[in-house]
Amino acid sequence: MSTPLEDYALLADLQTGPLVSRDGSVDWLCFPRFDSPAVFCALLGDESNGRWKLSAVDGHVVSRRYVPDTFVLETEWRTPSGRVRVTDFLPPSDDHADLVRRVKCLEGTAGVEHDLRFRFD
Repeated sequence: MSTPLEDYALLADLQTGPLVSRDGSVDWLCFPRFDSPAVFCALLGDESNGRWKLSAVDGHVVSRRYVPDTFVLETEWRTPSGRVRVTDFLPPSDDHADLVRRVKCLEGTAGVEHDLRFRFD
């Protein structure tokens, strides 16, 4: 089943704009610019079309928000043994684009799943 559009968050750096699903998957990203070919486009198909999923093992999302006045997205996961925050953002740059995904364990212990599938052109 596909993810509803309203479950995506937009990140931006004025050069490109990935879409991040509620379950921690970057399902759309043209890189390094908006008019570049998509490297992640699971939004139009499934994970084989390219995605970058980052999530807590056996966890569920308890909160998701933008840091005030930014396009920095914070998603908090709760697992049976702990709590994890994933922070996603694109630092501003004039000459290149970077997608940064940072994971921090806030309490207890937690495993993290990582699934990176590039789609070229």
